[in-house]
Amino acid sequence: MKQNVKDTVRSILTNYLELNNHRKTPERYAILDAVYRIDGHFTLEELGEKLLKEDNFPVSRATLYNTLKLLQELRLVIRHRFQGTTYYEACYVNNSHSHQICTVCGRVSEIKSLELSKAIGNLKLKRFHKDGFALYIYGICSTCQAQLTRQRRLHNKEKELKLKLQMMEKQEKQERLEKEKLAKQVKKGKRKL
Repeated sequence: MKQNVKDTVRSILTNYLELNNHRKTPERYAILDAVYRIDGHFTLEELGEKLLKEDNFPVSRATLYNTLKLLQELRLVIRHRFQGTTYYEACYVNNSHSHQICTVCGRVSEIKSLELSKAIGNLKLKRFHKDGFALYIYGICSTCQAQLTRQRRLHNKEKELKLKLQMMEKQEKQERLEKEKLAKQVKKGKRKL
């Protein structure tokens, strides 16, 4: 984490805790520091693991949840809900987020688009002051699209092979019926071989 951002977010947290007569616990600061060391989205569990493994600082799930809730109120963290899973992300430096979400594999990637930011920045809203945004674009990523195309091709080939097999079986059945008919005719003496 860049030192000036680290100092700023720590200062915001300290000021809030002092103004509201809350305790300045080491857990709160450890969680804040870990959040701002993570690049991108993370779950509550991933944050807990990071604190335990990298900082050797075990924190309960309740403390993680309550501290993240506080950091959201202070607008230092943003919460996302991607396909049934809750993710968090540090947002002091970047308060506007655009994400593309694959509906097949669930992969989430952030989109950096100056055009989107400008368009939303220029948007005039009545009796509302905007100071950030989150945009979610749902679709299918190129990896899943390629996999679906391969599966579709394979399915079409299987279908084609089944049709060929059915046609061959039908032809064999017709030939067998003709042979049986011919054999009956020979047996009855109507036809000689």
